Amino acid sequence: MSRTTLALALSAAGCLSLGLPAPASTAQTAAGTKDVTAVLFEWSFASVARECTQRLGPAGYGSVQVSPPAEHIQGSQWWTSYQPVSYKIAGRLGDAHAFKNMISTCHAAGVKVVVDTVINHMSAGSGTGTGGSAYTKYDYPGLYSTRDMDDCTSEVTNYADRANVQNCELVGLADLDTGEEYVRSTIAGYLNTLLGYGVDGFRIDAAKHIPAGDLANIKSRLTNPSAPWKQEVITGDGNAVQPTEYTGTGKVQEFRYAYDLKRVFNNENLAYLTNFGEGWGYLPSSDAAVFVDNHDTERNGSTLSYKSGAAYTLANVFMLAWPYGTPDVHSGYEWSDSDAGPPNGGTVNACWQNAWKCQHAWPEIQSMVAFRNATGGQPVTGWWDNGGDAIAFGRGSAGYVAINHESTSLTRTFQTSLPAGSYCNVQSNQPVSVDGSGQLTATLGPDTALAIYAGKTSC
Repeated sequence: MSRTTLALALSAAGCLSLGLPAPASTAQTAAGTKDVTAVLFEWSFASVARECTQRLGPAGYGSVQVSPPAEHIQGSQWWTSYQPVSYKIAGRLGDAHAFKNMISTCHAAGVKVVVDTVINHMSAGSGTGTGGSAYTKYDYPGLYSTRDMDDCTSEVTNYADRANVQNCELVGLADLDTGEEYVRSTIAGYLNTLLGYGVDGFRIDAAKHIPAGDLANIKSRLTNPSAPWKQEVITGDGNAVQPTEYTGTGKVQEFRYAYDLKRVFNNENLAYLTNFGEGWGYLPSSDAAVFVDNHDTERNGSTLSYKSGAAYTLANVFMLAWPYGTPDVHSGYEWSDSDAGPPNGGTVNACWQNAWKCQHAWPEIQSMVAFRNATGGQPVTGWWDNGGDAIAFGRGSAGYVAINHESTSLTRTFQTSLPAGSYCNVQSNQPVSVDGSGQLTATLGPDTALAIYAGKTSC
C-alpha cells in the first residue's frame, strides 16, 4: 500500500451518520470552567509553549492538545506521527526536554496539556525511527515483538464485524494485542511516563479499534486513573462498535456533530439547530467531545474546514456559543497535498505565516472562548430564527449571540436577558447598547455574527 493510500484510508475509517431533531439538551458547563481545547496540530513543542504564554492563556483556552510525541517512522508526511516505533519522546516535534518545558510553560500560563496518544498499533513497515530505533513491522526491540501483536495480520475490511475491527490491522498497521497483560502494562507505563512529565489528559487515537474493556483495564493502571481522556470512536451506520461503549472511561469524540454542522451550514437552514445536540440523537453532552473539524476530517471532506469560508468561521462561533459537549478548536496549516506534513517541520514563528492557519487565533473564534467561559452554566434562552439562515439566542442573563448566514444584511431588534448597559460585540469589536427592556438593535452583514456577554462592557 502506498503512503498516499495509507493516509486516505486512515482518514476514511468510518461512515457518516446524520442526526434527526428531537428534544433539546439541557446539559451545561459550569460558569468559569475553561473547557475549550486548542488543538495545535503538528506544532512543535517549543512553538506550543510560546503560544500558551502569548495567546492561549490570555484568551482563556483551558487546554492545548499536542500531536503524538512518541518516536515514529521517518518521513515528512503528517501521518508518520501516527506510526510509532518506540515510546521515547523523539519525534519531529521535539525531544523530552522540549516536551517537559512545554508542559511547565503551559501550566504557568494556566493551560492544561492533552496528548494525542497512539496505542492501538505500531508501524506498517521497517526501518529506523526518528530517534534512531531500528524496527520491523512486528518487532520493536526492547518494547514489542510478534507475540505482542494480534493474531489477525490482515487489514480491517468489515466494520460490521467487531472482531475484524478490533483484532485486525487498521490499514496495515501492526495491531497490538491489548488483551495481553504485557501489552496493557507497557501502554500504561507509557501513559504514566507522560503523566509524570505533567501531562493532564489524553486523546486516544483509533479507540474504536481497541475493545472498551481493554481501555478500561489500561486506564485503571494509571497513576492518576481519573485523568481525563477523549476517545476517537467514529460513528457509522451498521457498525458493530458504537461510541456508547466507551463513555465509561471518558469522553468520546462525537463525529456526527461535525458531520451535521457541515450539512446544515452548507445545504440546510441554521434554524434547524434549535435543539442541536442530544436532541439529534447524539451522546449525552457530558460524554461528548465536539469539533467543527479535525486533521482527518478536513482532509477527507466529511466536515467543514478552513477552505469552507465563512461557513467554517460561523460554525466555530456557534459551537463555542452552544452548550453541548466539550469543544476542540482545530488549528493546522494550509495544504493542497493531503499527505503534506507541517511547514518548517512544525516550527511556528508567527501565526498566518509559512502556511500556518492558526484558526484558534482568528478573532471571530478566539473571542468566543471568553464568551463560553463567561456563559457556562447558563441555559439557552430566547431562541429566535427567521426560518432560514439567521438565528439568535441567549445564554441566560450572561450572554447573547446572533448569527447571520444569509447573503443579505439583517437588521433586527433582539430580545436578550442581559441587564441594561453598554457591551462589546466581540465579533466586530464595536459597542452595543442593551436598553432597560433587555433589547438591542443591530445590523449584521452577510455571514457575520454578534456576541456580547456580561463583564465585557467596553471594546
